[in-house]
Amino acid sequence: MSPELSLDMSIAGAAPEAAFNLAGLKPGESARIGALLVEGALRRRLLDLGLVRGTVVKCVGQSPAGDPSAYLIRGAVIALRAGDSAMILLDDTGRGDAQWA
Repeated sequence: MSPELSLDMSIAGAAPEAAFNLAGLKPGESARIGALLVEGALRRRLLDLGLVRGTVVKCVGQSPAGDPSAYLIRGAVIALRAGDSAMILLDDTGRGDAQWA
């Protein structure tokens, strides 16, 4: 599926501000994965790490410069660069909800 098609499917019928990416998640916030806008080896690696639609992700920290950030994904803490995490769209339903932590 092309990145453009993935984006259209993720935000169809939603307000523009409803779609946001993993890079915008602040420490302590959590959200669910909505879509991956990457292809090839990086997409495969992210899927292998458990970044599939509906997975809960929590930002647990950022480096002092803000890049990379650390995310709790299915019990493992993974560091991702801002450029890579910007290509991961989130579903904002329940954003920041403590029960997801």
